[in-house]
Amino acid sequence: MTSVERGRGRYAPSPSGDLHLGNLRTGLIAWACARKAGLGFVMRMEDLDERCRLEHVETQLRDLSEIGIDWDGHVLFQSDRVDAYGEVVSRLRERDLLYECYCTRADMKDAPRAPHAPPGSYPGTCRHLSETERRHGRDKLSTMRRGPALRLKADVATLTVTDRLCGEFTGYVDDFVVQRGDGAYAYNLVAVVDDHHQGVSQIVRGDDLLDSTPRQVYLQQLLGYETPEYIHVPLVLNSAGKRLAKRDGAVTLDELHREGWSTGEVFSLISQSLGIHSGTSAEFLEQFSLDLIGREPWIFDPLARKSRSEE
Repeated sequence: MTSVERGRGRYAPSPSGDLHLGNLRTGLIAWACARKAGLGFVMRMEDLDERCRLEHVETQLRDLSEIGIDWDGHVLFQSDRVDAYGEVVSRLRERDLLYECYCTRADMKDAPRAPHAPPGSYPGTCRHLSETERRHGRDKLSTMRRGPALRLKADVATLTVTDRLCGEFTGYVDDFVVQRGDGAYAYNLVAVVDDHHQGVSQIVRGDDLLDSTPRQVYLQQLLGYETPEYIHVPLVLNSAGKRLAKRDGAVTLDELHREGWSTGEVFSLISQSLGIHSGTSAEFLEQFSLDLIGREPWIFDPLARKSRSEE
């Protein structure tokens, strides 16, 4: 059986900026998990956001390749698949699984929620409106030059999923958006549709996305898709315990190069965060095991970085 027949892993960054160490580390783990399991590995650019730029696509792919990550076939661009998302939305509408939502951000902020519902979840305000109320909702949004969003009618409140690192996780499933009021398709929809399209059977990503997994698995079930294996890995944080960001200084490959780091040294730094001592992706893959990925985040200390650059 070939790796393609067994399934695929994937990495799917958004080209809205250069990849930082945390992104590169997650990409390397995703690649290693797939290759170690004998799976294929595909690359996808989640480029539907208006902040995405072609120059970031080029630098991201260059940086991933530079640290030794390879992928099978062509890179998939979500901007090329808008018609496919539209077809899925049409099928959901035909099954009466969607409804129009006229809520603004202010409406959402003030809306009452169930006692145990997490912040930001949708309370179903527009789910059972009369036709007159819907007409008023469309009129309200037309003055704002936008249309209604489309939300999925969820018939469960929670769903339990299994993650290789996190174990069983029960998360909230609300009537989440599948298409925004400006016509753009939402992340939960496009990620599920694209993973199915690319034959993805293993998803490795940051554990900040664990909360969204029950929603995506629920949508997979509605669409008749198989659920992939999920592996949510800890993020990279700065010395203050916050998510790594450009304000922390040199955190991208280009920035570290300018501070005197070679690609091999950056690769070794990422490897050592997992307890692996290697200078190439081949050496990394030989030593890699899921058991090396703990549940604690990797703290990337800017002071330690500065000390290294001044040696």
